[in-house]
Amino acid sequence: MGFYARYVVPQLIDLGMRNKNAIPLRKTWIPRAHGQVLEVGIGSGRNLPFYAGAVQHVYGVEPSTELQRMARQQLTHSLMQVDFLMQSAEIALPLPDESIDTVVSTWTLCSIPKVSDALKEMRRVLKPDGAFIFVEHGHAPDPAVASWQNRLTPIWKRLTGGCHLNREIDQLIVGAGFKIDEMKTSYLPGPRPMTFTYEGFAAKQ
Repeated sequence: MGFYARYVVPQLIDLGMRNKNAIPLRKTWIPRAHGQVLEVGIGSGRNLPFYAGAVQHVYGVEPSTELQRMARQQLTHSLMQVDFLMQSAEIALPLPDESIDTVVSTWTLCSIPKVSDALKEMRRVLKPDGAFIFVEHGHAPDPAVASWQNRLTPIWKRLTGGCHLNREIDQLIVGAGFKIDEMKTSYLPGPRPMTFTYEGFAAKQ
């Protein structure tokens, strides 16, 4: 792994995740997590302050040591138990089948290389009555915006650690065996190719 990927990309990711427009979405969705939580792509830990008291334990998947270091700083004044899993999300998780109450993924599905495999692994560990909370950016319904997403993605993913602008998030989730119970889509403030957002709640089919 080169210097840019190891040190520069994590800083860019953390900078993007500090976006003030993401805070209302975190406030809306993250407190709905409960019990044993798997956060895929925990990154620099920007969701950690928003978990409510109903959360017992967080397992945070994050392959970047630099992002893990940043995430640990978010725990300075927290009593919440967090274990970091240093691996890519599509690799088999060291968790039993149906052991997780809530899976959380925020601005993560865009950058996982084998995203369908990762979603199937999330489904494997989720309890039958568990919840999958997602806040993701992806493919826009407007043809002009989608066209720009397709044009920009090849260079964009090189600069941003594999981030795809054009993934159809809802279709990926359903294709992995989930049923979307609630979903809202909108553009956040900013350039439209980067800001079309899917936010919602899914369960096992």
